[in-house]
Amino acid sequence: MTISMKEKSNYLRKLPQVNDVLESLKAENMDPVALKDAVREAIDSVRRDILQAEDESPLESLASLEEIQKRIYSKINDQMTPNLRPVINATGVILHTNLGRSLLSRKALERIEKLTPSYANLEYAIDEGRRGSRHDILSGLVRDITGAEDAMVVNNNASAVLLAISALTDGGEVVVSRGELVEIGGSFRIPEIIELSGAHLKEIGTTNKVHPRDYEKAAASEEADAILKVHTSNFKVVGFTQEVELEELRAIADEHDLPLIYDLGSGLMDSLSDVGIYEPTVREALASGADLVLFSGDKLLGGPQAGIAIGKKEYIDRMKRHPLARVVRMDKMSFAALEATLESYRNPKAAREEIPTLAMITKSLDEIKDEAEALRDELIRLGYRAEVVEDKSQIGGGSCPGETLDTYVVSVEDKNCSASQLEHALRMHEPAIIGRIAKDHLLLDPRTLQKGDSKIIVDAFDYMR
Repeated sequence: MTISMKEKSNYLRKLPQVNDVLESLKAENMDPVALKDAVREAIDSVRRDILQAEDESPLESLASLEEIQKRIYSKINDQMTPNLRPVINATGVILHTNLGRSLLSRKALERIEKLTPSYANLEYAIDEGRRGSRHDILSGLVRDITGAEDAMVVNNNASAVLLAISALTDGGEVVVSRGELVEIGGSFRIPEIIELSGAHLKEIGTTNKVHPRDYEKAAASEEADAILKVHTSNFKVVGFTQEVELEELRAIADEHDLPLIYDLGSGLMDSLSDVGIYEPTVREALASGADLVLFSGDKLLGGPQAGIAIGKKEYIDRMKRHPLARVVRMDKMSFAALEATLESYRNPKAAREEIPTLAMITKSLDEIKDEAEALRDELIRLGYRAEVVEDKSQIGGGSCPGETLDTYVVSVEDKNCSASQLEHALRMHEPAIIGRIAKDHLLLDPRTLQKGDSKIIVDAFDYMR
């Protein structure tokens, strides 16, 4: 039966005053300002629901003090829940950009935990008792690992590219192949970074082909200040294509006395060809003749967000002295995490075990299958339809375009709801469980699950029952 506006007004008059609700909650240990805001919002939301009600049946409970208190607790709980919180990645995408890319190693976490509550020698030379430089913290370690003359670290790789071009050019031209004018992500594009640096972009070649003669002609110009090669780490151009390798660019750069900058991006330190991943490594890029190699800390390197520049000391020194170096510098916690991550690379075999990104990439199919079968059995026990099927995992994070890894996933169905409803219910769980949907089946990939995740997933499915 439709309810009239007059009847709704009667219920609106029954709503308690803000002060009355506050008095009923005075024993609660809550922030008074937040509590008052929550009370107002709760009463306003009840008022809106009363006005929108189409029949009388829910109105008595809506106008009650108990309903208002319930909404207050819900609002306070929302306010106390962090916006940034842990999630379980069951997608099989290892470097999931939306989920924070690399997981930090146990060694990195321990280093952060030890450093965070104390002061640190971020810019203090303990041995000499004087002001130091944060650039010195990692330069020696990076030199040891890569064989570079010098190194510096900034807050991400886009910053490293911007700083390098700004420091090594003088408003002249940066020579880049058209096929390498990539969009890094989030609409950050190489042409825009070059423009921000104050340099001018000199495009050469075509989208699919560039020849040595294109570089030679551009480098011979009096306006040319640098040659930039960009590794297309987030897409592939296949078919009728040609690019100029670093060794050839080295000869052209030497002939015209220009710095050769290589934006490697992905930051793979040691080859993963044994697991079917063919990506140039940092050491290979440096050995091929680049004056500067720039790469990320949170992609295939497996550390925190960072941009690392290695190469000739004279160019690294110019980057360190540039005013932008202060703008793009890293904080002490990121330094601590990156140092611990890089230390693992002193032993490449240990790195594969200690660094989660590498451990997930190199995880054996047998281990993944065993985990998938165990998860399947638990879900069947709870009454779900589940089976283990062959599938593909992805590296993700703008790395290894087109490369996939064989995997086994758990395909889940529920006769009572659709795959999208299952996915939504898992996503709303605490912690959120992120899977993926294919052909109206929910898929869970053990490759990206961490220790203890499977139990949480089973508990979530049990709760949904």
